Amino acid sequence: MKPAYGLELIQTQKLVLTPELHQAIMILQMNVQELSALLLEEVETNPLLELAGHIAEKSYDDSPGDEEDWIAYFFDSSDLGLGGREARRSSGGLSDEWRPLDYAPVQPNTSIRGHLLSQLGVLHLTEKEQAIACFIIESIDDNGYLQATTEEIASATASTPEQVEAVLELIQRFDPPGVAARNLRECLKLQAEARGLGELVLQIIQHHLDDLAKGRYTKISQSTGTSLQQVLRARDAILGLEPKPGAAFSGGHVTFIVPDVAVRRLGDEFVVILNDSALLAIRWNPYYRKLLAAGEQDARNYLIKQMRRARFLLRSIEQRRLTISRVMEAIVERQRRFFMEGPGHLEPMTLKDIASRLDMHDSTVSRAVAGKYVDTPFGVFPCKMFFTPGVESRGQEVSQYNLKKLIEQMVRSEDPGNPLTDSQIAHALNRRGIDIARRTVAKYRSQLGIPPSNRRKKL
Repeated sequence: MKPAYGLELIQTQKLVLTPELHQAIMILQMNVQELSALLLEEVETNPLLELAGHIAEKSYDDSPGDEEDWIAYFFDSSDLGLGGREARRSSGGLSDEWRPLDYAPVQPNTSIRGHLLSQLGVLHLTEKEQAIACFIIESIDDNGYLQATTEEIASATASTPEQVEAVLELIQRFDPPGVAARNLRECLKLQAEARGLGELVLQIIQHHLDDLAKGRYTKISQSTGTSLQQVLRARDAILGLEPKPGAAFSGGHVTFIVPDVAVRRLGDEFVVILNDSALLAIRWNPYYRKLLAAGEQDARNYLIKQMRRARFLLRSIEQRRLTISRVMEAIVERQRRFFMEGPGHLEPMTLKDIASRLDMHDSTVSRAVAGKYVDTPFGVFPCKMFFTPGVESRGQEVSQYNLKKLIEQMVRSEDPGNPLTDSQIAHALNRRGIDIARRTVAKYRSQLGIPPSNRRKKL
């Protein structure tokens, strides 16, 4: 047969990664700080937009006008099909009484007081409690210590000492650990409790700090009824605490984590709150908006192009919000014991588990949690932490995270003169019904930053 030339039509299906789709994928991967940086870049390149502070500061006035918020303008547009402002608020399952998180983005030279105030928005306080909290924070010095007495704070805020102590207890749980203490002993005690360093460490901090400073280890051993080796281990743990928790904020470039999402307990249920308050708010530039309505044709064509670009950006941001919210709600549902009882109750879970539940692709779930943090009742954690494979244990699976914690606890309580080898740790876990090999123990130990037994030995 002779070769011949001809034309024919063939229908095929393929996925084309358009610039818009690429941008949507990129936005989903961003954390709240990166997204704020992108919004700032958009303001610099798009004349239709200008900064209006942070979303937490913007007005929700429904009246039209040149100063109308750009987000309200876009979402009130009927052709977007996103349901308007009311639908946006209800998408997180919250009533109007819930306030957004008030975390601030990373700022250079942040003071310890500024850092504490940025965390205050997480607490849903009464006006009285808010006044007490602000006074306490303003009374904290650069080293992180509270300089006002309970009576002084109560007098200044027209409250009772009991009310002051209750609010102070909440602030003492803030980052950094040990902040708002009234003396060194309380500062170290707060840190030891936060880290779970054990009863002996707390006992030494409470009653034997002077003996510890003077090296009277035998006296401490006799007073506490513990061995000298246990006292030395407790000493090492105490030396690892920070006596001036606010010192890191006194100068230089300070960065801290801004959670993208928070999980709050409401009775027996949990509520997922997206941290929109850390995002920059943007509005229409009134001058260019008038040009869009009545300017010359060339200028109008350019501005229409910029408006479409901004509108697609906003759609991508809203889709990001919805995806992160859905993924986090599914995580909370699957990891309910963690949010009820704490990190020791993390269940084995994979990206596929959440993807299947939400009818999403694994990669979408991965992008939704990548580089993001969640503020929980037990602290701030990377979202990726919830995805951990399991190890077989008496017919059930133990999460890799919990297994690492077990190894860490075993090493912490070992005899420093005769530390546990990887084989001994593996055998001990096997006796608990956990099927784990020595090589796996060595890998987890290395990931925890724990040196091998020959380097942990102390004479």
